[in-house]
Amino acid sequence: MLAINNMPDHLHMFVSRHPTVSESVLAQKVKNNSSRWINQKKLLRNVFSWQSGYGAFTYSRSQITYVCKYIEKQQVHHQKTTFQQEYIGFLEKFGINFDENYVFDFFL
Repeated sequence: MLAINNMPDHLHMFVSRHPTVSESVLAQKVKNNSSRWINQKKLLRNVFSWQSGYGAFTYSRSQITYVCKYIEKQQVHHQKTTFQQEYIGFLEKFGINFDENYVFDFFL
């Protein structure tokens, strides 16, 4: 784990992973283990669960300091930019084709 920070509606994690571990397996393990831990500890009144989707983006080693600082400043960043704006910006920055009708289906 290189950096982690949360907002009420999303979480940023910056991790270094072995190339044999896919993004989907990493996301599944993080979601399963963290929700199990939160629920076993009864940290919330209701049962905790993650949304079905996730986003994963890669960065080179030369960007580690930049990305860590970006994640550390999430509370300030989201005073100006919503999660939806941020996520669409990532998709556009990384050249990922998407249909906006399906990106945020949990809001429908």
